Amino acid sequence: MSASAAATRFDPQPVLAGLLAALVGYASTFALVLAGFAAVGASPAEAASGLLALCLAQGLLNIVGAWRTRMPLSFAWSTPGAAFLISLGTLEGGFGAATGGFLMAAALVVLAGIWAPFARAVSMIPASIANAMLAGILLTLCLAPLQAIEAAPTLALPIVLSWAIGLVFFRRYAVPLAVLVTIFVLSMTTQLPPGALDGSLPALVPVLPVFTLDAFLRIALPLFVITMASQNLPGIAVMKANGYDVAPAPLFVATGLLSAVAALFGGHATNLAAITAAINAGPEAHPDPARRWPASVTTGIAYLVLGLVAGLAAAFITASPPVLIQAVAGLALLSSLAGALANALASDDELPAILTFVTAASGITIIGIGAAFWGLVAGIVLLLLLRWRARP
Repeated sequence: MSASAAATRFDPQPVLAGLLAALVGYASTFALVLAGFAAVGASPAEAASGLLALCLAQGLLNIVGAWRTRMPLSFAWSTPGAAFLISLGTLEGGFGAATGGFLMAAALVVLAGIWAPFARAVSMIPASIANAMLAGILLTLCLAPLQAIEAAPTLALPIVLSWAIGLVFFRRYAVPLAVLVTIFVLSMTTQLPPGALDGSLPALVPVLPVFTLDAFLRIALPLFVITMASQNLPGIAVMKANGYDVAPAPLFVATGLLSAVAALFGGHATNLAAITAAINAGPEAHPDPARRWPASVTTGIAYLVLGLVAGLAAAFITASPPVLIQAVAGLALLSSLAGALANALASDDELPAILTFVTAASGITIIGIGAAFWGLVAGIVLLLLLRWRARP
């Protein structure tokens, strides 16, 4: 077979990786997103509209971003942002004021993309620190297969065994085989609640934004900081750790603009992804880094479909044991974890890298910002101190 024919031949590996990324991204946090919208005053229809708007926005970002750059760029909604909304409560002005806050946060993200010094600072994150942070993010999820065997051995063992058999006999397709077995196990064991198939398609509900100083201080500023620190910066670092040289500024502008559109229908924020990026950009998506980008296109298409069948998808995923979905994701990320740890310790900056790793893996949250960001901060600060001390 010629090289050109091999290049155009359909390859299921990145497609299955992209489907897994969408399933993990949606299943693990959609309930949190809906709860966040409800906490700031959204009606059920407005909350469903916000979820649909986010699915459409991140679906388009994944498809267009990967297609244009030929890199497995991955985008998702702001999960830490949704958790922040739950802790906030209703504002004066109701969900309209919250939507005004979403729009102002989106404007700040666009501003961050336009402001060149910020983009330059992001691109200067050392590779050892970026890899250590990625390893810390992945560690908890990579433990999920063992936790699944403990919690549901009869369901989890076929998934893990299929992965192990695939690893021995056809390594490239070990994770896709585990994904297929997971789908089969879930289809055989999951019972949808009565009436789950009777729901109508969700609809976009326009929300009139209300701009107040209270919304700017209580929603816009914190949501901007949380999204940038806990999602966008780790997302850039994950891509960098997998060997992709991405320009941060256009990505910030794109996510900010799509977040603004989604906000008009109740969505809070879209941003670069970290966990799903590790699936799509890692070696399990394809051995050749240049052929991993279809995984993100597939993820985007899957998000569009999940948005249109949000009710059914939510019912199915809610009824499924979440530990099984996390288990197959953990199996898919083991290679990424191994590579990130090896690259993090390949330089002379072992201590800053280890500090970044353990901090990112700790799961701590300080002032609403997650452990990945604090891992970056801790590692970079220690690295700078050690280099300053070593100066003649």
